[in-house]
Amino acid sequence: MTFYDDIYPFYVVQRTAFIFSTRLLTIILVFLVVAVGLLLILPGIRGKSIFFFSCRHCLPLCNFSAALNFTSDWAEASVTTNATYKSFSNAVINADIGLHVGLYGINVTLKGNPVVQFNETINYNEVFSWHDTMAKVYEDALERGLPNPILYIAEKFTLSSPCGLIFQYRYSGRYASATLWTAFCCWLIANILFSMPVIVYAGYMMLATAAFIFFSMASFSTIMNVPQCVFSIGTASFEAEYSHSFWLALATGVLCTIIGTAVVIFDFLVPEKIKEAFSVGVDSDEDDDVSYGEGYMNSVFIDAVTISPLPTKLPAVIGSLSF
Repeated sequence: MTFYDDIYPFYVVQRTAFIFSTRLLTIILVFLVVAVGLLLILPGIRGKSIFFFSCRHCLPLCNFSAALNFTSDWAEASVTTNATYKSFSNAVINADIGLHVGLYGINVTLKGNPVVQFNETINYNEVFSWHDTMAKVYEDALERGLPNPILYIAEKFTLSSPCGLIFQYRYSGRYASATLWTAFCCWLIANILFSMPVIVYAGYMMLATAAFIFFSMASFSTIMNVPQCVFSIGTASFEAEYSHSFWLALATGVLCTIIGTAVVIFDFLVPEKIKEAFSVGVDSDEDDDVSYGEGYMNSVFIDAVTISPLPTKLPAVIGSLSF
């Protein structure tokens, strides 16, 4: 195999591991642009209004319900072990093996210690999406000659696997994603209502946002209700556990709950103050409070104005109609 630089001749050239999800990067960039734009506006606001403006516009940006749909670390598992590298080969490598579970699929990573072993760069990050047929994706992985640890983990998520992980993970992720998109819609409506004189309904929508985020977490957590499938590679074994995105969803739901509850309570206790804080419904009150000084009326001008009654031509009209 030296003629092929340690790449098996019947497989395509191995792909390098991707650095970052482009969809997630796009969402993060959009939110960062909006956040930077709001920060640039802050120096032009003076007094206590700067605090209210920050609370009104910056805090809602802490909602990550849209970005959480595209992350791949709702559940993770990793291990460092010695494992057989590829089929029909006795080469044994030492590598970090990781499983990253998202709402739309799984990522399986394999990184060698060191990265270059047997004159080959061992750094893989393979994506297996629920949108595709796992049997077909697994066959493609076999044809491409992926390393054995990646094929072993991917095989656990096929329909023929006795673990049956694909059923629970796929349906849990599907319902969790649907409720997260619903939470994102509620969050958009809440931001619109914050700019209207119905602040209390904005608080209700923030509570609805938190509720749907918690529903998504409850949907995804059902993967722990089934018997856990132990992944054994080499002499090591591991199981998937909750990871960063799951706890970030929990923090986002708690934050939305605090904001919604505070808005509802303040609207009940001090409705005028909360409207003033959000700069809504205060213009009409200011107009009502305007008082005008005493004016001078010219009596000569008033006496000169005479109002004469309009002549009635009703009899003439009746006479003309009689003909």
